[in-house]
Amino acid sequence: MPIGPTGQGPQEAVAEGRSGAQFALIGPGRAGATVALALLARGYVAVAVAGRAPDAPSTTATAACLDAKPALVSKAGKGASIVIIATPDAAIEGAATTVAPSLEAHALVVHLAGSLGVGVFDPLLALRPDVRVGALHPLQSMPSVTMGLDRLPGSWAAIAGDPQVAEIAEALELRTFVVPDEQRARYHATAVVASNHLVALLGQVERLAASAGVPFEAFAPLAESSLANVFGLGARAALTGPISRGDLATVAAHLRELPPSERDAYRALAREAARLADNRDNALDRLLADLLPGDPPTDPG
Repeated sequence: MPIGPTGQGPQEAVAEGRSGAQFALIGPGRAGATVALALLARGYVAVAVAGRAPDAPSTTATAACLDAKPALVSKAGKGASIVIIATPDAAIEGAATTVAPSLEAHALVVHLAGSLGVGVFDPLLALRPDVRVGALHPLQSMPSVTMGLDRLPGSWAAIAGDPQVAEIAEALELRTFVVPDEQRARYHATAVVASNHLVALLGQVERLAASAGVPFEAFAPLAESSLANVFGLGARAALTGPISRGDLATVAAHLRELPPSERDAYRALAREAARLADNRDNALDRLLADLLPGDPPTDPG
């Protein structure tokens, strides 16, 4: 269920309110820059940006956009009540322990990763038990900062940790849900399927459309309406096509016509469609398992 801000952080954070709080950004990539610029537009104040080095182009460019100082990671926390870590997932723990000596008392350290919870901050808390920690993962694709800024308002976000994380999400106009640490990997896998795998699937559509001499954009209304049907009706009710109606002859014709390199993805998703439709039978299983000319040989084990 969506949740709103609950509880209060330390008095220092409460006094600053939802805007006017000073923050530092560690990791000036697309996600970090998008969230930082969105906070800046809502009255938060950036004091430092840290990346690979203070003079790295991404660091200096983002710092200039935020009107903040480029800084070493080890110095970035000075003067900031909020420190946002937007590094790759594997670097979050190291960034947190590196910035630890410069953190202000009661500062909130929050990362933007989807696959990790607040447990990644355990080494930081061992060094600085006086700080607070949290996680905020906007459930949105950000291929560029400009597009990210347009898409953030109204999107959902997975949060965890200190209650002030919910206040930051509210300031960003995000709808929130809590994901505990033990469910973060499964949650993130779901996000990968919903975004990255969907893009990969549409990449197959683009290739097949080109091979058939059909404009890729002709499939946009079909794809968009199918997605709308899933979220409006539920996946099972939205499913149409030969698998849902048990038309094995059409499926067989598709497999014969498809280039060998495209058959595995078709077969895998046909199996998923059959599972969704509760329409699995031995004939379909045999059809999807049969090798056709050009198929790679199966691994004997």
